Amino acid sequence: MLTCCGAILAICGQPARRGSRPAYTLAPMARRIALVEDDPAIRANYTEALRKHGYEVAAYAARDEALSAMKTRLPDLAIIDIGLGSDVDGGFALCRDLRALSAHLPIIFLTARDSDFDVVAGLRLGADDYLTKDVSLPHLTARIAALFRRSELAREAQPAEERLERGPLSLDLKRFSVTWKDTPVALTLTEFWMVHALAKHPGHVKNREQLMHDANLVVDDATITSHVKRMRRKFQAVDTAFDAIDTVYGMGYRWKE
Repeated sequence: MLTCCGAILAICGQPARRGSRPAYTLAPMARRIALVEDDPAIRANYTEALRKHGYEVAAYAARDEALSAMKTRLPDLAIIDIGLGSDVDGGFALCRDLRALSAHLPIIFLTARDSDFDVVAGLRLGADDYLTKDVSLPHLTARIAALFRRSELAREAQPAEERLERGPLSLDLKRFSVTWKDTPVALTLTEFWMVHALAKHPGHVKNREQLMHDANLVVDDATITSHVKRMRRKFQAVDTAFDAIDTVYGMGYRWKE
């Protein structure tokens, strides 16, 4: 199999007869992942592993280098360490910059820092997932695949349900935009699907497992809680009286009827 940066040309069918042209099919382009990691050995290991899984990987050692490249060409997904050399919180700043470039770019923090403070800070800044470096490669690739599945859903037409209206809430399932009382709310793709899962059936309690299934997530309970808190804050920034997301203690969450 021959690969190039753009696409994969694969010979298919029976061997070509003399004088005939070989038949070629154009395979889908590889997903492009931006990896931002300051440690050369770790960066090389993850780059090699992700390429073996079929991804195109652009690896960067520093925040400025990564941001400059991604302003030129936005990747399909970004994996970011928090500490980038002497820039101890450089990954946080980079996440904020990337989220300003795109509300829907899937972003994963992959870091050695495992404190609750760092996890909550990362999710508040707009990351879709937060993993520590002791995560296994199969687990990491499963999280990446889950985020890509959601991205694919974002590009698919939704003829049966193009808009979801629930009182002052409006979800546009083609543009993946959200408004509350006609004011835009800047949700990430993860947050969009969580709001959709809750608002689709107002009054129905969704436990964490159901939310993960409906939003195509593979995260722990603490991460779900952090996403919900961040969603509430974004709606409350638009409307201080917002209280549509209700916590049902011991059970889960629901969208108030």
